[in-house]
Amino acid sequence: MTTNTLQHKVKLTILRAEYMGMCFGVRDAISLAKEVVKSRPLTVLGELVHNANVLEELRDRGVRFEDQPDAVETETVMITAHGASNRARIRVRDDGLTLRDATCPLVHYAHKQVRNLAATGYHPVIIGRHGHVEVRGLTEDLLESDVVLSKEEIDALDSRPRFGVVAQTTQPIARVRALVEYLRTRFPQAEVCFVDTVCQPTKQRQDAAEALAKQSDIILVVGGANSNNTHELARSCRRFCGRVHHVQGPNDIRSEWLLKAGTLGITAGTSTPDHLINAVEAKAESDGDTDGAALTTGAVE
Repeated sequence: MTTNTLQHKVKLTILRAEYMGMCFGVRDAISLAKEVVKSRPLTVLGELVHNANVLEELRDRGVRFEDQPDAVETETVMITAHGASNRARIRVRDDGLTLRDATCPLVHYAHKQVRNLAATGYHPVIIGRHGHVEVRGLTEDLLESDVVLSKEEIDALDSRPRFGVVAQTTQPIARVRALVEYLRTRFPQAEVCFVDTVCQPTKQRQDAAEALAKQSDIILVVGGANSNNTHELARSCRRFCGRVHHVQGPNDIRSEWLLKAGTLGITAGTSTPDHLINAVEAKAESDGDTDGAALTTGAVE
């Protein structure tokens, strides 16, 4: 008996999240670095963005990266899109270096809000990841503060009459709001003032990723290995889709993931360039086609 294999091919539909990939803050930071290095040697303090492919491209253009000002050998240094404390800026200028600032405006907003809360008598609480460069920048200028990312860490806080709460800009807003409410429950006598500093691009990408996950059999989340917002996108997608893979580029895709995939959803973190997203989609299409899948593409709105 002859079998028509076309009847057994899996139709692979590829969908993109409505919002994904680089935000304006990251694009502006990269553009500034490329422009500055054309005319003078440039060192960036830390990772300009959390994406190895972007950093390699910048190195090829002559941009250097150092973690500490003491290691800088160029006259011009740049603060990353994640921002820095005023103390860090003063240290750079005291070393006689020229400072270029690529801080995202929405991170500047978070700095302003936490300073205002501290100045008006609130004890600052930052909802964010311990040790993250943005969180370090938010806390280094404060006389005292606490960083929390769980109910257990809130339980460990000292009682205060007034708490002023902001968030790392790339935290999921649902988590932030839940922790703020828990803080109010944990300290019912305290005044809790919450200023929402989660950036709009993060909110858009989180909502779009969840909508995509609800329609997909498998999700590819494209982004750097140490990108906080990419990890959070993957975490959000796993709430609605059982097959979620965080990939840094097309070479991370395994063809067996696409077998009987049905609908493949693609989203990406805010440090992921368009060409990398396109390369991941092209690899998925190629592998899907190799496996005999019929391909259609679209976007989730």
